[in-house]
Amino acid sequence: MDLVVGRFEAGGARVGAATHPDGRTGCTVVLLPQASPYAVHLGGGASSLRQVAAQVPGHSVQSADAFLLTGGSAYGLDAAGGVLRALEAMGRGTPVGRMRVPAVPAAALYDLAVTGTNRPDAALGEQAVRMAEAGGPIEGRVGAGAGATVGKALGIDRASPGGQAVVTAVLPEGTRVSALAVVNAFGSVRDPETGRFEAGPRAPDGRILDTEDLILQGAPPEMTGPGHTTLAAIVTDARLGREECLRAAWLASQALPFCIRPTWTAWDGDVVFLASCGEMSCSLHRVGLAARAALQEAILRAVRLAREDSRVVPGGRA
Repeated sequence: MDLVVGRFEAGGARVGAATHPDGRTGCTVVLLPQASPYAVHLGGGASSLRQVAAQVPGHSVQSADAFLLTGGSAYGLDAAGGVLRALEAMGRGTPVGRMRVPAVPAAALYDLAVTGTNRPDAALGEQAVRMAEAGGPIEGRVGAGAGATVGKALGIDRASPGGQAVVTAVLPEGTRVSALAVVNAFGSVRDPETGRFEAGPRAPDGRILDTEDLILQGAPPEMTGPGHTTLAAIVTDARLGREECLRAAWLASQALPFCIRPTWTAWDGDVVFLASCGEMSCSLHRVGLAARAALQEAILRAVRLAREDSRVVPGGRA
């Protein structure tokens, strides 16, 4: 299996990132080529969601036209209205009488400590769809990753910058699995291959600290409450049904505890979407494991790119 970094090329899906004019928040759209079966894994205890019909057994809508990942916490979910309008103008959506209603599962992360009262709205959601069609930067501190921070156990001012990245896994027969990660985690990000911490709470000398060690040593986390979250959207050109997407999403979600210490906390709203947008023949387990590898690399790449981008730093200072 090969990993292609910086590319999201499975199933004809496209990614668009729209960043607020202040540069500290934004939203990211994964535009699917057609209505596609999908599933979602909820890992954290503080998720913020909209139109996630796949969570409801027996719901009449089990497909998605696009995914929205957004900053702004619950306020940022307003961006979904703009995505819906843009898709409606394209003729996308489920027929309902004379109308069509697109399905846009959406998840938000909390970046209000950085962005304040500037939040993604419907206009920014529409812009993200346009960017998905036209192309543009989709990695680093852009879109939903613009105001992301990592490792907030010692406060926002000692956190590391977060961001977003994309990676595609290519299986031997050509099946592709693409992962988008937006990393705004409470915990520290650690490379499982080297053991090196890539992002997290910073010591006075600049060292990245292990959030789990801080907690176990009795240091009470300062940034408790629903203020964190890692979001992911995965697309494959393998042919999977809804239940197979669900199992593959669970496997893919193992990338978070591999890289983030701790993950799935009561303060993180971790969400992983996974959609099937193709006809390649591939087992759900192979898709899930490839997705896990791609998502793991995307998480690491997101914080590495953010570290190189000094436009916005934790604490809201430019």
